[in-house]
Amino acid sequence: MVGERPGDESDDRGELERARPAEPARPDQVESAPQLDPEQLRQFQQFQQFQDYLKFTQAQQQGGQVVSTQAGGPPVPPPPQGGLVPAPPQPPRRPRIPMPRFVKRALASVLSALIFLAVLGIAGKLLYDHFFPPQDDDKPAAETGGGTYHANKILSTQPYEAVRKVYQQIAQGRPDLACGYFDTPVQDRFARDVNAADCQQAVLTLKGQVTNVNDYAESIWPQTYDPNAATLTINSCDFTITGGPALGVFTVTKVDKGQWLITGHAPGPPTCPAPTS
Repeated sequence: MVGERPGDESDDRGELERARPAEPARPDQVESAPQLDPEQLRQFQQFQQFQDYLKFTQAQQQGGQVVSTQAGGPPVPPPPQGGLVPAPPQPPRRPRIPMPRFVKRALASVLSALIFLAVLGIAGKLLYDHFFPPQDDDKPAAETGGGTYHANKILSTQPYEAVRKVYQQIAQGRPDLACGYFDTPVQDRFARDVNAADCQQAVLTLKGQVTNVNDYAESIWPQTYDPNAATLTINSCDFTITGGPALGVFTVTKVDKGQWLITGHAPGPPTCPAPTS
């Protein structure tokens, strides 16, 4: 333009550049922030979790609740496996009161006395059974004779003793025991031979004819016999029967466990004739 100075154009250009807004810096011109490597980041996160856990446990002891240091996070759970877990506080133990020495001695004395009495009782029972073996006189007829002798020793081991016990139990009025020495079929045969309805009635009827219990119970006594014999016949009139009626002729047989069972019976005179010279 006419009249303008050459220096005015440069001044106007400088003012325009100053009035123009500054352009943003390019990405390659921004200084990058320092970055953490993976190991440093993992250590930092573990440290942060440990701080959260310490606050959590402290709040639990005080009845409060701690929120994670991460914004909006839930309450801090226990640390992962392998972390340090403080042991819960233990309640104080009550002191143990020692037992007085005299109480210990008293208890030991009582225990020793009980053990001694138990041993003494067992030894006494064994000695009694040794010197006084149990008899089968107290067993009822349901437990004697009739086949149970196969498993139990309940009969006499001597033939003459088997017959003597019949006299003994009749003298004492024990039909349950007297009939038990007979084999089951022979019980009815014995009852018929003495004119009774059954074996028990026969024993009760004969009991009424006993005049001397002791003499009648010992009417039969042991005699010598062949030890190899399996069956013997025992006649009541071969003995002096006193104190009650004679009971006829008995047949005894050796059965299990060396016992003798009455397996036969035949009637005989109630009063045996006097022996001849």
